[in-house]
Amino acid sequence: MTRTPRTRTRVGHDPAHIRLAAGAAALVIVGAGIGLRAVARGDVAKYGGDALYTLLLLALVVLVAPRTRPGKAAAVALAASWGVEFLQLTDLPATLSRRSTAARLVLGSTFNAPDLFWYAVGAAAGWLVAARTRVAPAAVTASPSAAPGGPSGSGSRHRAGSSGSGGAGTTYGG
Repeated sequence: MTRTPRTRTRVGHDPAHIRLAAGAAALVIVGAGIGLRAVARGDVAKYGGDALYTLLLLALVVLVAPRTRPGKAAAVALAASWGVEFLQLTDLPATLSRRSTAARLVLGSTFNAPDLFWYAVGAAAGWLVAARTRVAPAAVTASPSAAPGGPSGSGSRHRAGSSGSGGAGTTYGG
């Protein structure tokens, strides 16, 4: 069997590179949140901030656990975001927010159902970006000469006109 290399190699599988990319992404996301608050008001700032909050959590999940698959990292970030939002149904976040700016930024203070949707938007956006920038392990494919032959034992067969280079779609089993 031979390995067919992927052409899309952005972050790869090296945990150090993944952590570096996740850390850089976290810094960019924090900057985007600060920038959003500086230039936008009302619903755009609020709901954009909600999406960025979950996106930041996703980046932090990947920073801590770089081998986590994008879908799982998005699910963990979304669950944490929703957990914090539902915690706002109690008095705890509001009490802590009155005492600490950090608690207000992390926990918020008041439950708002539309936030749940915008957290999902952030998780979906993060999942799409992470899935597109991470490379899946190289596919293992059999070389054309190793393909099992048909009943006659003739080996692999090629379509008419194919060069037999083993490229995608050039062989078919018998």
